[in-house]
Amino acid sequence: MSRGTLYDKVWDRHTVTRLPTGQDQLFVGLHLVHEVTSPQAFGMLRERDMEVAYPERTHATVDHIVPTGDRSRPFEGAAEEMMSHLEENVREAGIDFSHPDTGDQGIVHVIGPEQGLTQPGMTIVCGDSHTSTHGAFGALAFGIGTSQIRDVLATGTIAMEKQKVRRIRVTGELGEAVEAKDVILEIIRRLGTDGGVGYVYEYAGEAIESLDMEGRMSICNMSIEGGARAGYINPDETTYEWLEDTDAFADDPERFAELKSYWESITSDDDAEYDDEVVIDGSELEPVVTWGTTPGQGIGISEEIPHPEDLPEDKQDTARHAQEHMRVEPGDTMKGYPIDVAFLGSCTNARMPDLRNAARVVAGREVHDDVRAMVVPGSQRVKAAAEAEGLDEIFREAGFDWRDAGCSMCLGMNEDQLEGDEASASSSNRNFVGRQGSKEGRTVLMNPKMVAAAAIEGEVTDVRDLPETEVSAQ
Repeated sequence: MSRGTLYDKVWDRHTVTRLPTGQDQLFVGLHLVHEVTSPQAFGMLRERDMEVAYPERTHATVDHIVPTGDRSRPFEGAAEEMMSHLEENVREAGIDFSHPDTGDQGIVHVIGPEQGLTQPGMTIVCGDSHTSTHGAFGALAFGIGTSQIRDVLATGTIAMEKQKVRRIRVTGELGEAVEAKDVILEIIRRLGTDGGVGYVYEYAGEAIESLDMEGRMSICNMSIEGGARAGYINPDETTYEWLEDTDAFADDPERFAELKSYWESITSDDDAEYDDEVVIDGSELEPVVTWGTTPGQGIGISEEIPHPEDLPEDKQDTARHAQEHMRVEPGDTMKGYPIDVAFLGSCTNARMPDLRNAARVVAGREVHDDVRAMVVPGSQRVKAAAEAEGLDEIFREAGFDWRDAGCSMCLGMNEDQLEGDEASASSSNRNFVGRQGSKEGRTVLMNPKMVAAAAIEGEVTDVRDLPETEVSAQ
């Protein structure tokens, strides 16, 4: 087993005891809750006349079902019921809540980092599979189910089995228009959607270290799509600079300095031992898009869609079904694939650099007549910052719908959904059949710049062929 990694150090420091099941009982440093997976867990506590053990270590937001258009109350259908339950639950328990009225609401994996709740060396859990996002800060972050949410609310701990550690080193310098999204899609393509089962991924190498925090979050966010239990990146000066300006530390430099010394102590040792290691040359990558119905079915924008018979035998039937659903042919490229919808958003790619990068492509152009395009910022703070820079005007003038913060079309639990067999260019994390609200719908995953280019051209396009306009960050 691994030794001396950040994973080992943080796991050991949070282990309360070894359980009879062979699992370890871990203390949870931060529990993030939202409106969809928490109501039943709170109900279980009430049935047992129990209270939330550590409300100060719990933080709530609303993201999955909240409308991104008309937010007048009551919301329509189940959204209002879920919202009302969450409001009641957090009020009774004394839990901090990033309510839409506060200006701090947003996708749970966006607001945690931007408010400084997410910190290195923490154990973090949330009833959402993409909790691995927080590993970008050197935290161990896990998605959990409703019964586990109940356990964490009641005890502040969780029972888990320790995993093996695979280090994935991405070397070299990323090329033009190649972003973090392309890196993680390439990793999943090479290792498979089940390649990480039994592992956590430690991402390292020059290409990873050169990323800003937003890019690192995009990488860690999709660890779960590769089958890994979690993914993380060792904290460094980029991490510390981000944290120093957050709500948690902006007015408390002494606490920041004290914690920084701890954060530095939990990074992986130079001589750490790993259970496996994979090396990828990042300089060889180009923008990646998916051709199928899993994040692992991806290719470079200039590459050909594979023939199923050229794939491993256990993947051939899946590939045939995916190609039939997506209406693509082996031997073709994805360039020129017509799209009906362009979605820029999700916990993978809805932060400020994502919006700026897309705006550079969009500026001075118009959305194709056959495309409906939307931008859904990851949080109310992201939306406000983008509007302060005038990014909203760039998108609106081009024909994009500029919406409020939420998960939106990533999973189609609110009004933002594909209709019929529409094809979507999406910056989100999953392209499963039915993921964006329609079982006939088709989703092509790509980075934000590529989404912008597809919106303008009306088809999957190599964004490197479109000159960009500089958009200044203020």
